[in-house]
Amino acid sequence: MFAVNTKTLSRIEPVVRRAIIIDPNPAAVRLLADVMKGLGAREIYSETDDERALELARDVEPGIIFVERSGPTLNGETLTRRIRRSNMVCRTSPIIMVTTEATAGAIKGARDAGVHEFLRKPFTTGDLFKRVENVAVKPRPWIEAVNYVGPDRRRFNSGEYAGTRKRRSDTAADSNESVRNQAVRILTSAMAQFDQDPTQATRAIRQQASTLKTVAASMADSTLAIAAGGLEAYINAGQVTRAGLAQPIGAILALAEPQMATIAQAS
Repeated sequence: MFAVNTKTLSRIEPVVRRAIIIDPNPAAVRLLADVMKGLGAREIYSETDDERALELARDVEPGIIFVERSGPTLNGETLTRRIRRSNMVCRTSPIIMVTTEATAGAIKGARDAGVHEFLRKPFTTGDLFKRVENVAVKPRPWIEAVNYVGPDRRRFNSGEYAGTRKRRSDTAADSNESVRNQAVRILTSAMAQFDQDPTQATRAIRQQASTLKTVAASMADSTLAIAAGGLEAYINAGQVTRAGLAQPIGAILALAEPQMATIAQAS
């Protein structure tokens, strides 16, 4: 029999308190809702349709979202992307895709859409709890780019992973250098795609400016702090244009290591 200790339940409670289940199958909704109540969910809402689900998410502001991959009027991947790129409060909330379609393509599609975890039907209470615990107490870094918005994909479905780090470079994944290099890549990509999606590009650039300010403070790098602060100030002033971004972003790129600058310019 599956049991969860009180301490763990108290840790996940803030996330699971208000949940949305998006699935066209009423039986699947009831089953998932019953299990979530046992894990501390107090408000559980459900929908079957993309558009109504978006309205529900906007109104309810859920702490966690469960979504089926497909249905007559539901595309879980598209819905996830729309939530991630929206201005809703819940745009960064954990999203768990729960589906019978557990092919390699389905898993990759979910990951690239911005889903936090993937759970195959039928599932056990333990399977579900593992996913919920992951998103509630082991948050992954948030990536705000142009082509991708969501949790760091390098830890996707981490509930099923118990080995050493997946990439050789992950030994320094949390280092200031790694974070700075990723921010430079995203800045350059956002500039290249600014005209195609100015709203998301601006949001991505704003996030990288904030990230670089934090990195600069940690590294006691006043030059980087000034450059990142200049970029942030320009964006906060409004009327953001690609031409206007060239100088503040160029100042940051100029501080990147030579090899990093080369990579960024080529991306």
